[in-house]
Amino acid sequence: MSVLLLTHRDCLAHEMGEGHPECPDRLRAVLQALDREEFAELIRDQPEEATEEQLCRAHPADYVAAILGVRPPEGEYVALDADTIMCSGSARAALLAAGAAVRAVDEVCEGKVRRAFCATRPPGHHAEHRRPMGFCLFANAVIAARHAQAVHGLGRVAICDFDVHHGNGSQDCTQDDPSILFASSHQMPLYPGTGAASETGVGNIHNAPLPPGASGAEFRRAWSETLLPAIEAFAPELIVISAGFDAHARDPLAQLRLTEADFAWLTSELCGIAERRCAGRVVSLLEGGYDLQALAQSAAAHVRALLQS
Repeated sequence: MSVLLLTHRDCLAHEMGEGHPECPDRLRAVLQALDREEFAELIRDQPEEATEEQLCRAHPADYVAAILGVRPPEGEYVALDADTIMCSGSARAALLAAGAAVRAVDEVCEGKVRRAFCATRPPGHHAEHRRPMGFCLFANAVIAARHAQAVHGLGRVAICDFDVHHGNGSQDCTQDDPSILFASSHQMPLYPGTGAASETGVGNIHNAPLPPGASGAEFRRAWSETLLPAIEAFAPELIVISAGFDAHARDPLAQLRLTEADFAWLTSELCGIAERRCAGRVVSLLEGGYDLQALAQSAAAHVRALLQS
């Protein structure tokens, strides 16, 4: 099973200040975990920056221009909100993260690979249509989905999000669009405060909130009984995964109790739907995960499942 790994060293240049949990070491930990012999068959490449046209499939032009215009001098920072900060390398890193999502869609939809994993940062699933937040600048998963539709002619795309925090940005950008399904499990209550089961968009939004302390058994039940059947019935032509690993029991920012095996299980389940519904096409994007050991091991389990499922 051919799997493409897209990453770029300039994604390490995005920094939000000492002690910030979304730090360059996160990406270093993931890449070190994937630099083992068992992952030798990964096809490795670098993305190019996303274009403004590609970004504007998820965000208005004035928003894109405002984000890209924030380029402080070396060593200085600009805070967009209490959690989301930009430095001199942030705009390029964000363009590369979105560009990786676009390139992954191209490679998968053109049949060059079956699946792709984008090990990039900053993450994207909290970036709303007109607002950066939650460490996120651009809605990378939505950009990927809309690129698949605009360029490759796909009709239906499913965005599947297992980050511990609700992907309010992905939901905000797609809640009026029946051609994109958004399915999410997440802890609730927790930042950003959205993601109730009653939030259904135009019938395309499926949220499965989990209480603090929920284990892998509850996580698997939510997906097996609610989210996976909804995705299967939607019959997507592409599955985009927002792969956040902060639902792990070791993660410091939340209180779910998942293990690497739970992430591997869900990855295999999503790949199974992809095999049945969309010729195996899966694009996965790195989102959260803030304990470096748990992040590295979970990302490795996820990519292993992409390779083996």
